[in-house]
Amino acid sequence: MELKVLAIDIGGTNVKIRVDADPEKRSFPSGTSLTPQQMVEGVLKLAQGWTFDAVSIGLPAPISKNQPTHDPANLGKGWVDFDYDNGFAKKVKLVNDAAMQAVGSYDGGRMLFLGLGTGLGSCLIADHVIIPMELAHMPYRKGKSFEDAVGVRALKKHGKKRWEKEVHEVIEIISAGLLPDYVVLGGGNAVRLKDIPKNCRLGDNANAFTGGFRLWAPEWAKSVAVYHK
Repeated sequence: MELKVLAIDIGGTNVKIRVDADPEKRSFPSGTSLTPQQMVEGVLKLAQGWTFDAVSIGLPAPISKNQPTHDPANLGKGWVDFDYDNGFAKKVKLVNDAAMQAVGSYDGGRMLFLGLGTGLGSCLIADHVIIPMELAHMPYRKGKSFEDAVGVRALKKHGKKRWEKEVHEVIEIISAGLLPDYVVLGGGNAVRLKDIPKNCRLGDNANAFTGGFRLWAPEWAKSVAVYHK
């Protein structure tokens, strides 16, 4: 029997959910006070009428050994020690939100995913092996990080033209170091680019749901284990 999956994409503004059997996307507000317990309660209320056997969660925080290493910057507290599989009473896979969208964008080979949103999300996938990355806060130049250069604050402060120039430079530097076959640009600000850099293509935020569904396919089993507290 095919596994029915609920995919949850948690952002700083909204929590978005979908099941693979229904194209409808449902959402509710998140915000800086949202706790994991409130997230679970909100999702279960919103998902009424859907049936699912397993849950995929994309969380905007670093994930190590299927556990957040610290609370997300734009959400409430308690995400590190929360018992996710007990909360949903279902099998759960927990990944970084950029990684979930990366999985949904993957077309084989060695792919670099960069999420141009509030900050800079990043993930490398090589032959279905997910390699989570935290490139955002690595030093770039003049005391600034990559996120300082291409995040939404830089876009608002310096304007679109300078921001786009920085995006091209950052992609060139990161690509030179990681040697991807191709780069997928996701996040809400990717569509603001006038010129798409060489060897890049635009992703789609809806790919986060596709990624959530794919996480339970056999080819991804070694990359993301089932969550256990």
